[in-house]
Amino acid sequence: MQATEDAIRSVVQEVLSQLNNRGGYGSASPAAHQNGDWGVFNCVDQAVAAATEGQKQLLNASLEDRAKALEIVRQICDTQADELGRLELEETKIGRLDHKIEKLHLIKDIPGMEFMKTESVSGDNGVSLTEFAPFGVIGAITPVTHSLPTLACNFINMVASGNTLVVNPHPGGAKIACEGVRRFNKAIYQATGLQNLVTILENPTLETADEIFNHRGIPLLCVTGGPGVARAALGAKKRAIVAGPGNPPVVVDETADLDNAAKSIIIGAAYDNNLLCIGEKEVFAVESIFNELMSAMGRHGGYQLNSQQVAQLTALAFSPPKEPGGHAVLNRDLIGKDASVLAGMIGVSVPAGTELLYGETDTNNPFVPEEQMMPFVPFVRCRNADHGIELAKEFEHGFRHTSMIHSRNIEVITKMGRIMDTTLFVQNGPCGAALGNGGEGYASFSIATPTGEGVTNPLTFTRFRRSTTVGHLRII
Repeated sequence: MQATEDAIRSVVQEVLSQLNNRGGYGSASPAAHQNGDWGVFNCVDQAVAAATEGQKQLLNASLEDRAKALEIVRQICDTQADELGRLELEETKIGRLDHKIEKLHLIKDIPGMEFMKTESVSGDNGVSLTEFAPFGVIGAITPVTHSLPTLACNFINMVASGNTLVVNPHPGGAKIACEGVRRFNKAIYQATGLQNLVTILENPTLETADEIFNHRGIPLLCVTGGPGVARAALGAKKRAIVAGPGNPPVVVDETADLDNAAKSIIIGAAYDNNLLCIGEKEVFAVESIFNELMSAMGRHGGYQLNSQQVAQLTALAFSPPKEPGGHAVLNRDLIGKDASVLAGMIGVSVPAGTELLYGETDTNNPFVPEEQMMPFVPFVRCRNADHGIELAKEFEHGFRHTSMIHSRNIEVITKMGRIMDTTLFVQNGPCGAALGNGGEGYASFSIATPTGEGVTNPLTFTRFRRSTTVGHLRII
């Protein structure tokens, strides 16, 4: 009898309950773990070998067991989000606890095997089937900004399509990533007997990342991170799916609902203290509504810095470029800090509950061109919507990642969409709406912009295979 989703969920809940009752999920001391313990390795070759064997098991297993593995990851992230989110914040020391927890809850909505549908064509010459086959073992690089959520999202997408993965996490989020892998693998083995569907490097370095990039046992890479790791992946001699940098701009024109615009900017830019690659990073607002928009920001949880305070924060956040014409140097100690912490560093006391700092700048302020990841957003006056779109295009830098507009003028919206050519384009909402959080569509923590795959899903990690039967099997 074919198992239903409810039956699979019931089995998973029983397994997780048994493991919890036996104390199977407590964070053990490092001394209690050994190399290869539930998928955590010290050596790339060993991690790849284990994932290779795990992929063979996965292909020989039933689709029901594959579905159980996905459901286990979803339920661990959902039911243990408070603990895992706290562990991630304690390790990385960036972002907000409530949003660390919320991101783990969102994993339950990551798409899985429902994407894996065979396509067929029949005609006078027979039947042709197109099926979506795995690559094998995928090498994954995950960021410090969303360490465990990105890993869990990649697991669901990749395992749904029959792959396994070897993860080189960002060193700043390696402990929580390894803890997640142990929990996933242990519960999956208990429920299905499958082992090492995901393996991970316990002590990740640039050298282990390079080994993964060049390993003969890894045919495909998926990299989520900053410009440096993105460039390295694009230079690898194999296919890479790369979620690269962004600097998402917002344009607000004179027709916008300003309260909705302000609320949306704060929801997006304040999320996890602006660690999201899709988060609103700079706003270009037309002159006629600029002051009114600034007031609306204050009504919805923002705190406006005056020009002197903006200058003080800018001096703390950036150092001058190391070479003429280069990028300003970001003070990484400020990344992901709370708005109140940033304000306190310049002697400003903000009201309780302040989520975002904002202030007026010109385009010369480094907060505009640089992808800073902290809860301060610069607002720049522009003459009109066309000028705002022109500036948005310039300061998005051609990453083609994400852009937002607040407007009721359909012609302006259409013009910006065509000019920006970004992977995600949101109108009249926060950035998260592009990933199903307040808008339609599905979520992912890897947005592949440089390589063009966009919002990743299980089909992203497949090879299209065609099987043709000539002259037979058409029964009509």
